Amino acid sequence: MKIGIFDSGIGGTTVMAKIKELLPKEEYIYFADSKNCPYGTKSLEELKEIVSGNVEYLLARGAELIVVACNTATTQTIDFLRKKYPKIPFVGTEPAVKKACDESSERARIVLLATEGTANSPRTKELVETNKRPEQTVEIVPCEGLAKAIEDKNELEIDQILSEVCSALKKPDLQGSDEIETVVLGCTHYPLIQDKIQEKFPRAKLIDGGEGVAKEVKRLVSQAYNK
Repeated sequence: MKIGIFDSGIGGTTVMAKIKELLPKEEYIYFADSKNCPYGTKSLEELKEIVSGNVEYLLARGAELIVVACNTATTQTIDFLRKKYPKIPFVGTEPAVKKACDESSERARIVLLATEGTANSPRTKELVETNKRPEQTVEIVPCEGLAKAIEDKNELEIDQILSEVCSALKKPDLQGSDEIETVVLGCTHYPLIQDKIQEKFPRAKLIDGGEGVAKEVKRLVSQAYNK
């Protein structure tokens, strides 16, 4: 099966790697939409136009299943894409909030690092409200410019943004960042700097949604072959 994957640049390669681990024999078409990076600052109408163009590109090359390897594009446009292309199976990439809440302690402090688009999405807030246990706290932190800095391999800017994020998390009314139990990497670019993020949150467990996406793709591919 031809599996099409797109993201606003290189971030989706982290998702594709997870999929290939489970489905090494499938054919892959990857579209890195670096021209429109980052998606997190785009309006909804801009995003709809961009993702439609990406899907058309992948369909023209024979994609039979499409992975939206971007949290922003998924949380804001996946329903739109499914309605526009009803015959094509789509697998989205959402912040792994459920996994973080399930695997963290009853009173855990969980931080979700995300683009502005993902952080402000109603879907992200829904994920938190649905999965957070009563005494857990989930802080949604928009990391403005981080995805673009990763795309551009701008190490100085990456370090500066991460430092600003950590400073914001050390507000007097909150616990120190070293007491954060779990950090959700809510953008597919962020696993590319996992070591840097781990340095900033040395005691935290880092979680991203790539594994869940890969399992869903495998399920759909197996289903297609068994028809």
